[in-house]
Amino acid sequence: MDDKKLDSVLHENRQFAPSEEFASTASVTPESYKELYQKSIQDPEAFWADVASELHWFKPWDTVLDESEKPFFKWFSGGTTNIAYNCIDRHLDGPSRNKAALIWEGEPGDSRVLTYFDLYREVNQFANALKKLGVQKGDRVAFYLPMIPELAIGILACARIGAVHSVIFAGFSADSIRDRVLDMEAKVVITSDGSWRRGKLLTLKNTVDTALEGVDCVSDVIIVKRGQGEPFPCHVQEGRDHWYHRLIDGLPIHCEASEQEAEDMLFLLYTSGTTGKPKGIIHSTGGYQTYAYLTAKHVFDLKPEDVYWCTADIGWITGHSYLVYGPLLNGATCLMYEGAPNYPDNGRFWEIVEKYAVSIFYTAPTAIRAFMKWGDQWPEKYDLSSLRLLGTVGEPINPEAWIWYNEKIGAEKCPIVDTWWQTETGGIMLTPLPGVTPTKPGSCCHPFFGVDPAILQEDGTETDGGLLSIRKPWPGIMRGIYGDPERFKATYWSKWDGEYYFPGDGAKKDEDGYFWVLGRVDDVVNVSGHRIGTAELESVFVEHEATAESAVIGVPHEIKGQGLVAFVTLKEGVTATPELEKELAGFVAQKIGKFAVPERIIFSADLPKTRSGKIMRRLLRDIAEGRALGNVTTLADPSVVSDLQKHYEED
Repeated sequence: MDDKKLDSVLHENRQFAPSEEFASTASVTPESYKELYQKSIQDPEAFWADVASELHWFKPWDTVLDESEKPFFKWFSGGTTNIAYNCIDRHLDGPSRNKAALIWEGEPGDSRVLTYFDLYREVNQFANALKKLGVQKGDRVAFYLPMIPELAIGILACARIGAVHSVIFAGFSADSIRDRVLDMEAKVVITSDGSWRRGKLLTLKNTVDTALEGVDCVSDVIIVKRGQGEPFPCHVQEGRDHWYHRLIDGLPIHCEASEQEAEDMLFLLYTSGTTGKPKGIIHSTGGYQTYAYLTAKHVFDLKPEDVYWCTADIGWITGHSYLVYGPLLNGATCLMYEGAPNYPDNGRFWEIVEKYAVSIFYTAPTAIRAFMKWGDQWPEKYDLSSLRLLGTVGEPINPEAWIWYNEKIGAEKCPIVDTWWQTETGGIMLTPLPGVTPTKPGSCCHPFFGVDPAILQEDGTETDGGLLSIRKPWPGIMRGIYGDPERFKATYWSKWDGEYYFPGDGAKKDEDGYFWVLGRVDDVVNVSGHRIGTAELESVFVEHEATAESAVIGVPHEIKGQGLVAFVTLKEGVTATPELEKELAGFVAQKIGKFAVPERIIFSADLPKTRSGKIMRRLLRDIAEGRALGNVTTLADPSVVSDLQKHYEED
């Protein structure tokens, strides 16, 4: 990026204030927000000490924040705690003991409900099973499990005994598993005999067997039986492999919670990035639990009676912070679903909302655009009146997708919290607070408590459109990259003399002080001197009534420097025609200007996405520029790439 600021092509002025009814019972009011935010910035140590004191500590801390080894910040040094104890044990003496902690539904329709005391028993037995295999404090344990209760139970069991958990999304290839297992030097791998996805059986154990060929660090593999009857066919290696149900049989239902130092590693979570070796993001115990607790409490305005559903897989940071740890730290009832949103039909999510009276629903813009594509008739078939708050996470949401979400899912009565954060931040950084903030579609609005953002140019001067940065450390901040401290400093702290954390995103700030994240800096294009974030261009396409989703990339252009190519997915029932292509081009010219009209518009049944639902624009650029496609093992559906490439070449 040069020092010229990012141009803004979208001007969204619609505002949606929280209703008086919602605001009257919200955990944060406009008055308390100003006071709390001011304190969190002016006296962060006192602010975070107050928050941390709401949780259980075996031993109080000596120092709230230690910046002596910046950027390797330390929070609550000297204190000892245990996040599993805070998620479960501290709720057992009150009415939450017999309250549902976890409601689980499998894709075939099987289900389980675990109260907080049920969860206590299961976590303790799992912890004792790990100890039986010799797992000790600091050992790394890898998980390759579907979205079944044992995944949540297992990571809590690791936390209980001080083992470090690392969840690998149960769709990654054997090569991806091997890379991560070797990097973390995992002692134990936990998998299942299989799982269900769109009615098909996935044989996870077989994938693990391939991944562990020639891997010496793994001493034991635990296999969770997914089905109710006979196990799915899989190989069991004598001496190494153990059936989970047999391993826990007869083990005690109590396991003493390990007293963890605040800076002890809690988990590793690998981010693949676009190139190179996966990064093992380190999160510690005391700071992470404090930040996950407060963000979940206030961003989702959690109430004792809520049924809270975060649709993310636990293989991603969203599943860690806002399906397991954050809600359970607050004593919430969490819903967990194994399968796809469109199996056996496109109404499965809404059927689940109605069935369990879900009140808080947190999902990704990718999913929302898919719901739009499938048509309004699906949510209209179900009673969604239990919903009182909606959320979105993962990438910037297009304003028109936000409006659809508000109208068709929220019935124009549910506040929408559009949240920006990353694996590296541990928790939500920019967000509206539902009882406080008048929201703007597509904007993540304002910083959360203790978050001090700035928008900078390359030379460090502040601007209203440029590089997003964070001035102050916060408790949930990553503690480094496993085994590679220099990469941590180079990736996140090399700009601006190490004074700011750089997340890699572009952003703008409007006249009302609202933040708009424009996507990765890598996804900024320069067309005839206009530097534009592709997220804004994509939003314009989604505004058109025919479009469900779009991805825009820059390609070399002799005159403009860069031209644009748009990949567009249409709503169901809409036919791709040359006339529609011209109409879309005219729509872009009208909304932005002729300079932003793409050189080509490619209609596609789908777009290449990572397993977490993010569009892989790198692959689209490779297709457009005729380069080799490289590794696509992290794609949700690798065939999409070859189909797009064929279409592009034939067009």
